[in-house]
Amino acid sequence: MTVKELIEINQLEVIHSGDVDTEITEPYCCDLLSVAMGNAPEGCAWCTVMANMNTLAVASLADCACIILCCSTNADDNMKLKAVSQDITLLRTDKPIFDMALAVYQQIHG
Repeated sequence: MTVKELIEINQLEVIHSGDVDTEITEPYCCDLLSVAMGNAPEGCAWCTVMANMNTLAVASLADCACIILCCSTNADDNMKLKAVSQDITLLRTDKPIFDMALAVYQQIHG
């Protein structure tokens, strides 16, 4: 499943649209940046409530397909601008982290 398909299926709010043709390998849930830095799998859809500049840095290092801010978490203007400058797909949903990650998993694996 691509990021574009994920957005369409789940009606996710797009904060910034990077490469939406990227294939998502799996969902990833983590709110500790140091843990995510070492464990987020390449191509993952990272579900988190951590809405700050460091989240974008970790996503870039881990080569995540996208970041999904869950629980109606808002990105501030600085985070939005950084997502644009780094061309990282940043999405938003009101769903809890687990529910969003489960939806991604089910859509990938049927």
